[in-house]
Amino acid sequence: MKAFVFPGQGAQFVGMGKDLYEQSAQAKELFEKANEILGYRITDIMFAGTDEELRQTKVTQPAVFLHSVISALCSGEQFKPDMTAGHSLGEFSALVAAGALSFEDGVRLVYARAMAMQKACEITPSTMAAIIALSDEKVEAICDSIKDEVCIPANYNCPGQVVISGSMAGISKACELAKEAGAKRALQLKVGGAFHSPLMEPAREELAHAIEATTIKTPKCPVYQNVDAKPHTDPAEIKANLVAQLTSSVRWTQSVQNMIADGANDFTECGPGAVLQGLIRKINREVSAHGLV
Repeated sequence: MKAFVFPGQGAQFVGMGKDLYEQSAQAKELFEKANEILGYRITDIMFAGTDEELRQTKVTQPAVFLHSVISALCSGEQFKPDMTAGHSLGEFSALVAAGALSFEDGVRLVYARAMAMQKACEITPSTMAAIIALSDEKVEAICDSIKDEVCIPANYNCPGQVVISGSMAGISKACELAKEAGAKRALQLKVGGAFHSPLMEPAREELAHAIEATTIKTPKCPVYQNVDAKPHTDPAEIKANLVAQLTSSVRWTQSVQNMIADGANDFTECGPGAVLQGLIRKINREVSAHGLV
């Protein structure tokens, strides 16, 4: 069975999507529609901007979303998913690709999400860190031991790679404890804030209104959502999980494991980079993981 997966923030690069725009009339039309919805030419930044411009949250999230969704929608017969999933931001791409969310509404929601997250980051200085070569249980125990600060596991990326999220002091303390516990690396990430933690509550509240006002249809295939790593087709459940996602952990390891248990043996990553392909191979070496051909 074929699974199509979509990356999150961090996969962007200058020049992304330019070949799609130039080679496909359908892609060009979708990119121009997005420029119109956003009110600025995001394509100019994607194709020929600077790294700094592309790293702005209001640009990064829509850019990764657009590259991911348009590459899937314009791949013709190649795009026949039995199931989809996306990492964090990528969940919105997965929902559009599966037909649960219109392209236009997807663009609007992703932009609203980006702006809400940016505002939440400015309220409380916060950060994230990657913990390498410790078990999920050990990372969870370290986070639980930090009582006076926010510190939670944010991304279960693959066995031995968990990203934690929280206050500056909480993450600093957790990194010290992780190194003492034998982590190969405990590396603070260059991010704007504590994504997928309780510190995103202001953004969750803001995004909830936008999601509630958006039509979500029954997707043409199950979408495995980050919050519980389970397949969903019910629009009400999908909405609730999208809202909860901002302050909850991304259960990527568990999502991939569940997709494989449900029959997936061929994973195609749609969008910039190849991060998810690498993570999937670390989760299970028996399955095929590749980009769009």
